[in-house]
Amino acid sequence: MNYLAHLFLAQAASSRLPPEKQALTLVGNLMGDFVKGRQFSQYPAEVVSGIYQHRLIDKYTDQHQEVIRLKSLLSGKRKRFSGIISDIVFDHFLAKEFTSYSSEPLNHFSSACYRQLAEHIELMPEKMQWMVSRMIAHDWLSGYQDLSSVGPALDGVSRRIRFDNHLLGAIDEVQEHYQAYQQAFEVFFPQLLAFVIQTEDFNLPVRD
Repeated sequence: MNYLAHLFLAQAASSRLPPEKQALTLVGNLMGDFVKGRQFSQYPAEVVSGIYQHRLIDKYTDQHQEVIRLKSLLSGKRKRFSGIISDIVFDHFLAKEFTSYSSEPLNHFSSACYRQLAEHIELMPEKMQWMVSRMIAHDWLSGYQDLSSVGPALDGVSRRIRFDNHLLGAIDEVQEHYQAYQQAFEVFFPQLLAFVIQTEDFNLPVRD
């Protein structure tokens, strides 16, 4: 899953925690893409829990049949990037349908996330600090509501990949199969949300 989904699921999983611990779990969830292996013993326990949660969510997502099925829709040159594409497109559908999953508007949720992330930015690796600063400055989370933001997000990932790739322009295939992506999301995401809420312990190591 991508940024919005990880933040939303972090909130769902930590709703019983005190606000400060919720914020640290939020940070850990985003940090999952910026730390390797288990090199995070220096972080507070709630951040570590968030990192493990991020990895469990990614593992669950990668193995879900609706997500796997989307790969068959893509051209041969883009099949290997199917997971990246669905992660970002699913953030679009979550943003678009946010009130179906949350009692608060997306702009309120986004503002609260930005505040919590900014308050703990010193805990983050340098690359994550740069990303979070851009996320806040350009309001990425609310921006996912508009499909026009998905193309630039996919192209941005393409430019950051260190090898030649065909991810650039993938929005064309997303638009072609838009309804299929939406149908997959509407089946998959409620199941993922239920999995996160029902999983009581996110402190168990996950195989990398």
